[in-house]
Amino acid sequence: MSKLDLLKQEIANKPYGNKAVLNYWQAKGFVEHFTDPVPLARAYAFAELMRRHEKHVYENDLILGSIHGIYTVNDSITDADLEYANRVVQSFGSRNFATNSDHYAPDYETFLNEGICGTLARIRRSREEHSGDADADEKMIFLEAMEISMLAFRDMVKDYAEVAAKKADECGSAQLKTVAQACANLVDKAPATFREALQLMWLTHVTFCYEGRYAMAMGRLDQILYPFYRKDVDAGVLTRDEAQDLVECTLYKIIERGCDTVNIAIGGVDRNGVGAVNELSYIFLTAVKNCQIPGPNLSARMYDGIPDEFIDACLQVIGTGIGYPAMMNDEVNIPALARYGYAIEDCRDYCMVGCIENFLQGKQPPWSDGRFNSPFYLELALNNGRSMRTGKQVGPKTGDPATFTSMDDVLKAFETQLRYAAREYVAFFNNENDRYNPKHYTQAFLSCFCRDCIGRAKDINDGGALYPSVHGTCAMGIGTQADSLAALEKLVFVDKRFTMAEYCQALLHNFEGYEELHAAALNSPKYGNNDDFVDKYAVWTVDKHAEIFSQYRTRDGGGIYIAAASNISNIYAGMEVAATPDGRKSGEAFSDAASPMHGMDKNGPTAVVQSITKPDYTKAACGTVVNQKFSPSMFKDPQKRAKLLAMLKVYFKQRGQEMQINSVSRDVLKDAMEHPDNYRTLVTRVSGYSAFYTTLDKLVQEDILKRTEHE
Repeated sequence: MSKLDLLKQEIANKPYGNKAVLNYWQAKGFVEHFTDPVPLARAYAFAELMRRHEKHVYENDLILGSIHGIYTVNDSITDADLEYANRVVQSFGSRNFATNSDHYAPDYETFLNEGICGTLARIRRSREEHSGDADADEKMIFLEAMEISMLAFRDMVKDYAEVAAKKADECGSAQLKTVAQACANLVDKAPATFREALQLMWLTHVTFCYEGRYAMAMGRLDQILYPFYRKDVDAGVLTRDEAQDLVECTLYKIIERGCDTVNIAIGGVDRNGVGAVNELSYIFLTAVKNCQIPGPNLSARMYDGIPDEFIDACLQVIGTGIGYPAMMNDEVNIPALARYGYAIEDCRDYCMVGCIENFLQGKQPPWSDGRFNSPFYLELALNNGRSMRTGKQVGPKTGDPATFTSMDDVLKAFETQLRYAAREYVAFFNNENDRYNPKHYTQAFLSCFCRDCIGRAKDINDGGALYPSVHGTCAMGIGTQADSLAALEKLVFVDKRFTMAEYCQALLHNFEGYEELHAAALNSPKYGNNDDFVDKYAVWTVDKHAEIFSQYRTRDGGGIYIAAASNISNIYAGMEVAATPDGRKSGEAFSDAASPMHGMDKNGPTAVVQSITKPDYTKAACGTVVNQKFSPSMFKDPQKRAKLLAMLKVYFKQRGQEMQINSVSRDVLKDAMEHPDNYRTLVTRVSGYSAFYTTLDKLVQEDILKRTEHE
């Protein structure tokens, strides 16, 4: 058996404890420091967690670090103990996704180059540099909190090394002894080898998991780890196969947490704009193919001149069914980020967090985003600001649509509703963020991994980061909006088959009694078929959302990006909206993200490419999601795969921003729904992430099933 197979088997047979004890250990630290300044109390709570949780080591570990310490079977910890601990931790509170807690790509480059010892030294230098500042007391407290946290992390690393060494002696494992020594070397020294660099990175990631952070990206690991890899290979102390084993046995342990969206970016250009695909890029591709689990969420950055060999390697991995890597376009994302004034070198060095969200690794606070239900505001425009489902006035009065005499009138009303909704959206978002006093919600350990929190002696959310926070507004249903606007223009203002009054009444009645109009709406031009008549409204939608949100800022002055991404919210946002002019019935799902509506892209994938590259997605700095489905034969047959590769090159040359591909056949998906026990390990692409298909809600399964499958 391979090293990966042995580890897979061991992980599958390891039971979890039955009590979650993270709060228990943190509470121990809080209780001892109730009267200390909050940053110190939080740091001591973190320190207690790092030192006290169980360090689980697998006999087949190549890289140490497990989240099994989240749970315990220790019967001496009673339910009453846990209840009190929860009260203590909840009293201090914590940030969450919406308030910049996770979905972050740490500055692993700096940390791996200087190690724990170098980071501690930098904290101490900063203390000396800021000792005479007017706010020196506040800065000294925060730097002390960072030091307490980093020292506790160092103790955790030491504990792992000692537990592994003891286990190596007990089972007589030379492999585990090597693993233990590599970990022990990191206690007082910076990583000197590829194994040590990977080990330090993984233990850091596991630590973020212990803090309860989700979707913590690893960023550009093929670039960050490459100097260590190249040095070891050139020195003859590491082979490519050995590096492959190390990467696989690290990434597979993501499965311990279930489906965690751990984004890793490979490929792309470097900070100088030069193509940077390297051997590690291919190693990561092979690793995820062999792991066959929903995470990590691998993202492959494409650029003009990228080797065909790399694209083909991506397609072969996608063809296994896991649905990743998603493919991102540097020629769109870099200029999209540059619009916000970042240094061009930093824009070129972007990665992704979560699903597809563009991020400057280690240079800005954690990501946040939210759902913006754009089709609902079209509904309001067609009902004078009232919800068609409830009759409530929820938007401004934009006029009786029966009086609209042109598409300009429709678009003007729609834009007014969008602008009103955007003001509300941003106000609610910033109000929620302003409730979190940054002095009381410090994140000392996380701040150690952001430039230049140590140098500035400030928290990551309190001015420590080089760039301010940003927020992504995820506009729902671009295809639904484009199809709806085109249907109105075609049926009301061009063909004059129906009046606006009739159309709006049909929507209010969910097309019941309006069967002729409904059939005409379904047969009107649809986005995804290279028809400018409808595609122009996708362009308008992106342009208008970008224009509206560009005037707003986050609490600390960062941009409000837009995204054409919905995750699975196209389903749930659709539940809130009445029938739409494209023929969609009330409560039904919208088109997903930037993709055409399911089943409406009837002219093949090349027509889809022509349509979805018409909007200017350099105005969408967050990113987009384009879901496409191709039959498995497209990936198994080299000639068919070559055609798919050629189509992708055209897509990216025409400035498509992103594409992700599902390669599991409709027949397999249907059978998996009927016989889930036979498909427990079936991984498929959802929208921006992959998951075990049989664990998904039935509505999500059906949404995936409806996507057009191209041959």
